[in-house]
Amino acid sequence: MAKNESAEGRRIVIAIDGPAGSGKSTLAALLAKKYGYINIETGAMYRALALKAMLENVPLNSNDALATLARRSSIELLARPEGNRVLLDGDDVTERIRREDITDAASKVSIHPTVREWMVERQRELGANGGVVMEGRDIGTKVFPDAEVKLFLDAAPEVRGSRRFLQQPAASAPPESVLAELRARDERDRTRANSPLVPATDAVLINSTHLTLDQVLHTASEIIESRMAELQDR
Repeated sequence: MAKNESAEGRRIVIAIDGPAGSGKSTLAALLAKKYGYINIETGAMYRALALKAMLENVPLNSNDALATLARRSSIELLARPEGNRVLLDGDDVTERIRREDITDAASKVSIHPTVREWMVERQRELGANGGVVMEGRDIGTKVFPDAEVKLFLDAAPEVRGSRRFLQQPAASAPPESVLAELRARDERDRTRANSPLVPATDAVLINSTHLTLDQVLHTASEIIESRMAELQDR
């Protein structure tokens, strides 16, 4: 039996949740590559919808308008070695959705219950057959509450803010503005009525404040492989 399969021969779901700037996307990409799984970036899906809303002047504070927009949208994630390509209605928006204005808009789009319900349906379809690493803010609590492995990745706000700043183009907002926006986003994510950002009760917490990327990857891999061994022994 392959080491990336459960006892039933089914490839598992690895759910990674955590706040902005915690390193979820980087960790998910590395784990997907290591285990030969598909990396599903739920944040990219929200950013793609936010981009469409901005292009079509759909108000970001309207649940109904955004839900209607979502239902007539096609969002695809195409795996490639250097990272997923993101297609919005057939157009490649991979680079555009990484910009700060879209990231900020996505956090506002994601608070709407009907939008999240539509996204959850799409995400469950993508992960229905297992063999996926899915990262986001409610994967272990809402999208895949029965995921075989649940990780909650976190770090101090100052550390996450610094990481976000270093990821931005040279002409982007100063560090203090990036940190302020990150704190505001944390507040929106943690206090929203629908699927707030909280660790699943059975998630394993990894605090990366004082860890290198290699150390985070090693810790996550140990957790995953221990769980896979448990499933194989049943």
